[in-house]
Amino acid sequence: MSPPKRKRGGQGPADKKAKKVKIVADGGEAPSKSEQEKKNEFTIPAPVSMGKWTNKERVLIFSSRGINFRTRHLMQDLRNIMPHSKADTKMDRKDKLFVVNEVCEIKNCNKCLFFEAKKKQDLYMWISNTPHGPSAKFLVQNIHTLAELKMTGNCLKGSRPLLSFDPKFDKEPQYALLKELFIQTFSTPQYHPKSQPFVDHIFTFTIADNRIWFRNYQIIEEDASLVEIGPRFVLNLIKIFQGSFGGPTLYENPYFQSPNMHRREMRLAAAAKVREKQMVKEMQKMKRTQAKEEVGKDVTADVFLTPAEEKPVYIETEAPEPKVMKKNKHKAFKRQRMQKARSG
Repeated sequence: MSPPKRKRGGQGPADKKAKKVKIVADGGEAPSKSEQEKKNEFTIPAPVSMGKWTNKERVLIFSSRGINFRTRHLMQDLRNIMPHSKADTKMDRKDKLFVVNEVCEIKNCNKCLFFEAKKKQDLYMWISNTPHGPSAKFLVQNIHTLAELKMTGNCLKGSRPLLSFDPKFDKEPQYALLKELFIQTFSTPQYHPKSQPFVDHIFTFTIADNRIWFRNYQIIEEDASLVEIGPRFVLNLIKIFQGSFGGPTLYENPYFQSPNMHRREMRLAAAAKVREKQMVKEMQKMKRTQAKEEVGKDVTADVFLTPAEEKPVYIETEAPEPKVMKKNKHKAFKRQRMQKARSG
């Protein structure tokens, strides 16, 4: 009987296991087991693609209504560099944030990146471990997408990234909690069906100016140097909550300033500048008028003035007599007068 045919490209359960190979000298038959044989045996590991996917981390990336084009492109870039992510439709503004936990449960996701837009100019990002927490709220600043940057770096789509963290993440407890959240959210699980078994790029999280700076770099094989790919953005921490999208506050950033307050200070500074310019103009105008008065007044003008004789003051007690005016009703014209003078 002929042996049973295998399906093309298929592998049985025995093929997935590691194999033991013996190396025999002179091409003869394998002798009995001894110490020399055990030394010549070595194990071939199973192929990388045949591993089992055990870390079932799934991240839901979506947003509320009212986001701009830049946020939409940023979300798409994050989905491209995170093969274990899922997308969903925009959430209505009227819905409360606790609804996000139900959406994650429906989508079978245990991590969430939720972008919340306010006033069509402020962008907030929630990163949460659903449904039990913890969660953190950030203000997203200085967003630059892949299409906007046009960097020279490139990486394979679906490859697994390395995560690099600033040493400050291990010094303070709030940053240590955020580090664990970032590791569980941004790292692609091993043997994920949509991932590739390569590591060719690196995510860096750096703390500077009380903010977290995110960068994505390509690892060049020749000299292991880094070339930026994108996207890039800055996270300004607001609060860390014990629950998912709410609950008791574990940490509140004392250095955070709301965008509304920042805009108010900018307006007050601009108004103060305008008032200062107006005051400078008024001061210059006053100086000009004072200079004109000083130049117009001659100090030596009173030298040649002689005092006049004092006259007694005469006070009239009676009204003056009215003047009598002669009125000639029939006054001849000038031509008639001249004729009379010629004839006389």
